[in-house]
Amino acid sequence: MKNLVKTTLTAAAALLILPALSFSEGKSIYGADDRLDFFAASQDMKTLSDSVVSLWKADSVEALNPGGVKLKTMNFGDRLNLCPNEKFREQPIGAFCSGSLVGDDIVITAGHCVKDAAGCAATKIVFGYKVNQSGGEAVTTMAQSEVYTCKKIIKRFLGGEPGSVNPAGQALGPDFAVIQLDRKVSGHRPLAINRGTNLKKGDAITVIGHPVGLPLKVAGGATVRDFSKVGYFVADLDTFGGNSGSPVFNTSTKKIEGILVRGDTDFLKSPAGCTTMATYDQTGGRGEDVTKISSVSSFIPRLAGEKQAEAAGGMEVREMDSSAIQSGDITPAKVVNFD
Repeated sequence: MKNLVKTTLTAAAALLILPALSFSEGKSIYGADDRLDFFAASQDMKTLSDSVVSLWKADSVEALNPGGVKLKTMNFGDRLNLCPNEKFREQPIGAFCSGSLVGDDIVITAGHCVKDAAGCAATKIVFGYKVNQSGGEAVTTMAQSEVYTCKKIIKRFLGGEPGSVNPAGQALGPDFAVIQLDRKVSGHRPLAINRGTNLKKGDAITVIGHPVGLPLKVAGGATVRDFSKVGYFVADLDTFGGNSGSPVFNTSTKKIEGILVRGDTDFLKSPAGCTTMATYDQTGGRGEDVTKISSVSSFIPRLAGEKQAEAAGGMEVREMDSSAIQSGDITPAKVVNFD
């Protein structure tokens, strides 16, 4: 990660602040803070949210007797010494990344979230970590059926790692992982991805995920800033570490356009000594990087509806953005991991 907090906080303090989070870069707020809890989102966003997952270390998911599981969390405000009026200050944190269901047993996330086979086996994928009603508590106790284990990595890529390259002329590239779960998912439907190439600068987008490991948040009010990069695009999404792996949707079509992977500084130390979220003008900052879904789509099985449309001759033909994809397995590389 580039900057979790400004250098006014020491590196050692930063490590203590968020031990559960895994980042490639920081993320932040652009313009107004558009993040909404599940209960406050529109019905179409709630429907999409039902298939968004949080990623947890296995030892943070406790089995209960006689059944069910309990997520081990920390208080957001206490853990980061947040200033009194910071949004979501009293909510729990604990998830280290986000992801989305795109097949019967297939989830996509960021490549820096699941680095190798051992990391895969030690990762739990959880549905339903959210706040269901105004004034309510986050759901942290749930049925065992809502928790899955990463069985294997189908495909992983993180540009710049040993064994991988970034596209010519770019310092950064795609960052993704396609993982298979230990069993088929029940009670949640796979999300549709955009297999076309029609997204462009200025288009409205929405991200759904778990910023800082918080309960699920929906954040719209964003647009594509730059779609010219190979393998990723830049946007003004309100996201943080923990959002890594979050699906980014075309607000109009409700299809996944990419995976949130990098961004600007997350937090700043205020003059009062407490921690505040970094904010920028809507057009300010470096922007947030989103791996283009075209870099991943060839590894995602077609949904039944897509197959039917293709058989009927109605499938849109696209040109896959594959210039940064390497043949064979990607050698895992070291990334910043706050364990």
